[in-house]
Amino acid sequence: MTLIGKASPEDMNLHPLNYKWAYELYNQAVRNTWFPHEIALKEDLDDFAKMTDDEKHAVKFLMAFFNPAELIVNRSIALGIYPYLKSPECHLYLAKQMWEEANHCVAFEYVLETFPFDRTTVFNTHLEVPSMIAKEVYINKYMKRMTDDRLDISTVDGKKDFIRNLVATNIVMEGVWFYSGFMVALSFRQRNQLRNFGSMINWVLRDESLHLKFGINLIHNILEENTELLTEEFAAEIRNIIIEGVDLEVNYNKDLFPNGILGLNADYVNQYVQYVADRRLQELGMPKYYNVTNPAKWMSTATDVFELVNFFESQNTSYEVDSHASTKKETPSVAE
Repeated sequence: MTLIGKASPEDMNLHPLNYKWAYELYNQAVRNTWFPHEIALKEDLDDFAKMTDDEKHAVKFLMAFFNPAELIVNRSIALGIYPYLKSPECHLYLAKQMWEEANHCVAFEYVLETFPFDRTTVFNTHLEVPSMIAKEVYINKYMKRMTDDRLDISTVDGKKDFIRNLVATNIVMEGVWFYSGFMVALSFRQRNQLRNFGSMINWVLRDESLHLKFGINLIHNILEENTELLTEEFAAEIRNIIIEGVDLEVNYNKDLFPNGILGLNADYVNQYVQYVADRRLQELGMPKYYNVTNPAKWMSTATDVFELVNFFESQNTSYEVDSHASTKKETPSVAE
């Protein structure tokens, strides 16, 4: 079996596994299952009431991006990735990823319902702010190609279109833009604010780290099976797609932080964006482009170590679900 190609009803035999890494990621994703309404946000409401206008703006702006972004990723999987893979183990993982993206959207809906936001204003922000509009135009440019009737996934050009879309949605959107937003959200918890919201972001981040790993593995496996794609010209094009995504994020972060807040401003966040983009380039087998240091070294712990947190004083909800059983398995809290 080859990995990329038009999916057919006959692509149903899970065993023998051809792409064991995808099946293992599926099982890990099942163990990571969580539900937003287990998170108590009352203490965070007290924190939010004490925050400055610029801090409140940052939280609202993040929600205005993340809420529709999760649905955009979900749509990208359904329209631009799932139909062009023949591997049933990859289909298993993508089904769980789509559920996770929906769960993240519901999580952010829960935040919007709980915090004293003008929800109409927040919902409309991504339709009105030029920097946010530009990010969605960028994603849709690649996604629309995947629904074009003229797309032939069996050709070299069709396979390139698939990888372009995957780089834009998985590497840039989930692997750079989302990580930028996670860093900002978790920076509040670094200052002992919005701690439970920060715990929610940690669980979203845990999911997204698997999404990113799946996407990177997918790209590497497709390139290994289709060596005709391994040209300097195509590698340069992929690098430029990532650089364009970073430029869009730089402009977005200027709107996120028009004045800056305590310990955080657009320049600081954008250096982190460039640092993360270099990591993504290296993970794809390319050299660094920005060569900057990580200004938020505390994020290395947040992104590389699963941080499980108690949300309730009387109940431990820091669990992993046993993928081979129907019951939840509680694990000791290792953070805070």
